[in-house]
Amino acid sequence: MGLDSKGEQRIGLLNGFAAYGMWGLVPLFWPLLQPAGAAEILAHRMVWSLGVVLIALVVMRRWAWAGPLLRQPRRLGLITIAAATITVNWGVYIWAVNAGHVVEASLGYFINPLVTIAMGVLLLKERLRPAQWAAVGIGFAAVLVLTVGYGQPPWISLCLAFSFATYGLVKKKVNLGGIESLAAETAIQFLPALGYLLWLSSRGDATFGGEGAGHAALLAATGVVTALPLVCFGAAAIRVPLSTLGLLQYLAPVLQFLLGILYFHEAMPAERWAGFALVWAALSLLTWDALRTARKSRTVLREAATAATAAAEAAREAAAASPSTAGGTATSTNT
Repeated sequence: MGLDSKGEQRIGLLNGFAAYGMWGLVPLFWPLLQPAGAAEILAHRMVWSLGVVLIALVVMRRWAWAGPLLRQPRRLGLITIAAATITVNWGVYIWAVNAGHVVEASLGYFINPLVTIAMGVLLLKERLRPAQWAAVGIGFAAVLVLTVGYGQPPWISLCLAFSFATYGLVKKKVNLGGIESLAAETAIQFLPALGYLLWLSSRGDATFGGEGAGHAALLAATGVVTALPLVCFGAAAIRVPLSTLGLLQYLAPVLQFLLGILYFHEAMPAERWAGFALVWAALSLLTWDALRTARKSRTVLREAATAATAAAEAAREAAAASPSTAGGTATSTNT
């Protein structure tokens, strides 16, 4: 690996840590926006995110994707579904944090990989390896334990996990870059969100402009809080292997979990610890299996490359030896 490649990987890792670190620390931000309610914060997030993303697209001059997209109704339909699912995800998460459920929200992103795998089996008919089946089974057991612990199913966690898994599945089918996808999604969200904010203002219930310039600035900053981690993630995704990103993704829920316990002082009775322990065991098994599979794939590719190189070398040697053999035969015949 050359120095340039190592430098690129280092930049990618730093951007990956920055992206997941910001997503992990975002529970510190949403309470700053009170007394605005979750719905008002969500609407501001949609409106200001579009503004920030449009500025980013202008700076980067990345508009070529917009025209073809507008001529593809199926992709527009998928983006509308993506916009709807991420709206649910954002709204539930903001409400959960401001209502004192940071730990349960973090659980949603811990179990998200397990939900994604389960959806792959149910919707895409994917075949799982034994370790993946075991991880999904342990995850299901964890949800049962947490249901006992909470006295009801962990609805916040399940809603966040399923909405984000659906969002990821739809985005995979749309196949747009991170910034471009966010621009398309927030463009769909913009008018309903703006209409809601205008309605709130007409009723005198809007906090924007009524709680001082600082509060208004914080509401406007929701656009930066949404777009900046995504920009960092995009920079990381093109520079580091997917296996590395797969490990980095756990940084966000770990930070959220620690904030819930240490900063927001949320209760963690024994049965919740047991449920989380099962989830972490399932994720450990899933990660081990993914790393093992990736290592086997690299070994197979390396062996195939070695065999191809050997075959090419043998072919070159045969080609080099062929003219001299032919020449010798011709001389003998002429004699």
